[in-house]
Amino acid sequence: MGVPCVRVAREDGEATRGRLAEAGLVDDGYDITVQDGSLYIPVTDPEAVPDAFTVVEFDTPAREGQTMPADLLSFDPSYERIGETVIVDEDDPDRAEEIADAIIESDLPVTTVLNRASKIKGTQRVRDWDLLAGENTEVLHREYGSEFLLDLAEVYFSPRLATERHRVVEQVRSGEHAFDMFAGVGPFVIPFARRGAVCVGTDINETAIEYLRENARRNGVEERVTAISGDVRDAATEYAGWADRIVMNLPHSADEFLETAVTLAGEDCWLHYYDIQHEDDPYGPGERAIRDAAQPTYDVSVETRHTVRSYAPHEHNVVLDVHLTR
Repeated sequence: MGVPCVRVAREDGEATRGRLAEAGLVDDGYDITVQDGSLYIPVTDPEAVPDAFTVVEFDTPAREGQTMPADLLSFDPSYERIGETVIVDEDDPDRAEEIADAIIESDLPVTTVLNRASKIKGTQRVRDWDLLAGENTEVLHREYGSEFLLDLAEVYFSPRLATERHRVVEQVRSGEHAFDMFAGVGPFVIPFARRGAVCVGTDINETAIEYLRENARRNGVEERVTAISGDVRDAATEYAGWADRIVMNLPHSADEFLETAVTLAGEDCWLHYYDIQHEDDPYGPGERAIRDAAQPTYDVSVETRHTVRSYAPHEHNVVLDVHLTR
C-alpha cells in the first residue's frame, strides 16, 4: 500500500521539507525518496497539506531499522497522528485493540492511541473517545511554530485545518486588533499574537478557554491575549467598534452571530467567515447573510472565496474573506 507523499522537484526538496516540517506534517516513519528527478516526502495528514503541493501515493520504504504498525499486522492500518497521539476510527473493538497494540509496539514516537467512539456532538462540538493506550486524552500539538496543549475529549480541535489557519495568519499585521469569536484553545489567536496582534478570544467552552490561556503562556504571548469564557454576544458591548480582524469559525451557525460581528467591527475590518454549504451554491448564502447584516453601515467587499475542504457528499466547508469599510 502506498504512503501519502508530497512530490516536488528535487531542487525544491529542502525548502518543501522545511515548510512541511514547520507545519508538523512530515511522517518520520518513512524515508524521503528520490525517483526520476522528483523527491517524495512522506506526510502524516494529506488533507492538511497546502494546495500548492502535489500529494500522491508512493511506495516509499519505512525508515531503515524502524518497525511500523503494518510490519506487525496482516494489513496496513489507517490512522492519523496529532503530536504523540494516534487516532484510529474502527467500529470493531477487537480490530481497534489489535491496531493500538501494533502502534505502541512499533517505532512510531507515540504514547497514546484513541479510537473515535462517537460523532462530534453538542454545542461544544466534542466527541467521545475510547482510550486504547496511554493515560489520558490530552495532547500537545505543534503547528507552524506554535504549540497547543488540549484535551481532545473536552474541546474541539482539528489539525486538518492547519493550512487554512496559516493562510489567515499570514495576513495579520503587528499592532492590529484581532477578535476570534469562537476561539477554542487558540489556533488562530496564538499565531495572531505571535505576529504582534492584540487579541481577544471568546468561547462558551470554559475548558477551551483555560487551555487558551495556558497556550498563550506556552507561546510567550499572554500579554497580548485576552481570553473570555462565555457567549461572545455578552462580550460584544465592551469591544464594540474594536476589531480590525474577526474570525468566525463556527461553520454550521456563524450566520446567527453576524449582528454581533458587525458590533465588534471597527472602521476598517477584515472578516473571515466560515460556512458549510451545498456545492451548487457554496458561497452565496454566506455572502448574502453578511451583506444583510453589515449594509448599509459598511461597504462590503468579498475579497476571497475559498473552499477549505470537502465536508460531506455534495457539501463544502468554505471561507469568505470580507473587507468591511464603514
